[in-house]
Amino acid sequence: MTTPAFVPGLELARRFYTEAVGPLLAQAAPGIPHSATRIGPGSEVLGYDTPRSADHEWGPRLQLFLRPQDASRHAARIGRVLAERLPKTFHGFPTHFAPTGETRDIRVMRATDGPVHHRVEITHVSAWFTDTLGFDPTTGITPADWLRTPTQSLAEVTAGAVFHDGLHALTPLRAALRWYPLDLWRYVLACQWQRIAHEEAFVGRCAEVGDELGATVVAARLARHLMRLCLLMDRRYPPYGKWLGTAFARTTAGDRLTPVLTAALTATDHHEREHRLATAYETVAALHNQLGLTDPIDPTTRPYHSRPFRVLRADRFAQALLSGVTDPAIRELPLPGPPDTEPENAPQP
Repeated sequence: MTTPAFVPGLELARRFYTEAVGPLLAQAAPGIPHSATRIGPGSEVLGYDTPRSADHEWGPRLQLFLRPQDASRHAARIGRVLAERLPKTFHGFPTHFAPTGETRDIRVMRATDGPVHHRVEITHVSAWFTDTLGFDPTTGITPADWLRTPTQSLAEVTAGAVFHDGLHALTPLRAALRWYPLDLWRYVLACQWQRIAHEEAFVGRCAEVGDELGATVVAARLARHLMRLCLLMDRRYPPYGKWLGTAFARTTAGDRLTPVLTAALTATDHHEREHRLATAYETVAALHNQLGLTDPIDPTTRPYHSRPFRVLRADRFAQALLSGVTDPAIRELPLPGPPDTEPENAPQP
C-alpha cells in the first residue's frame, strides 16, 4: 500500500467530516442537530503533528456531539452506519484503526476488508468534557476547576478546530475555557514565579561545592519554569514535556530566549551558566512589566543576600501579583511549596 503524502491532521479531519462523515450523518440521522470537531488528545490538535505521528492514534478521526437525548438514542446506530458505510480509505489513509498488539487502547491505521473500526467518537458535550477535564463546564467553571486541571488538558480542549456547531454549544464553551479569569491568571503567574524563587540560588551553591551535574540539573529545572512562565504570560496553556520546547519557540520571547537558555544548559563553567540565566531572568522580568498586571518591578538581577550568587529574587514578582488579586479567596490560596514536596505528575498552574 502506497503511503500517501502527509496532510496535517486537522486538515485531514476537516475533509473527513465534510466529504465523508457529514454526508453519511445526514442520511443516517436526518434532522438531528450535531456539532463536529477535532479536539482532545493528539499532536494534530495542537498543530505539532508530523509524518511520525501516523504510527498511532492519528488519521481520519473526529468527534461528533449530539444532544444528550439523541446520543442515548442514536449514537450506537450512527456508529454502526459509519462502520459499514465509511470508505475503507480516505485520501489514501485507512479509516480502520486496529490494535497495535501492545494494548487494545492504542490503535493505528490499517487496511481492512470488513467494517471499519473508525475513530469517530459520538457522544454529548457534557459527557465528553467531564471525561476529559474532570468537571462539566456547561454548568459553570469554579476556581477549583481551573486550578486542578492540567494545562495540557486545557490546551487540548481549546485548540483544534470546530467544523460544524449545530448545537451552538462548542464555540461559546471553548471561548469560556480559552483563558483563566484575571485574578486566577495573576495567581497562576505568581505560582510560576515562586517556583523560580525556590531554586534560583541553588545553581550557584551547587557549583560552589563542585557539583556541576547538580548545577546543570537545577538550571534545567529553572529553564523549564521560565519556558512555562513565558507561555503563561502569552496567555497560552503550557503543553506537557514533549511539546514544551516547540510551544515555547512560538512565544513572544522564544526567538530571544531559546539560544540563551540553550547556552545556559550547555555551559561548562559556573560563570557562563550564571550569566546566561541572569540574562533570561531579566528578559522575562521585562516582559512581565509590559503586561501591566503589577506596578513596574526592577528587572535587574542581584546577589542572593550575602552570598555571591546572581539571582532575580523572583518572589518579588509573585508577591506583587498576589497583591493585585481582588478575590479574597484566591488571594489566600497558598503558593507552591518546594518542588520536591509536589507530586511529580500534579497539575501545575
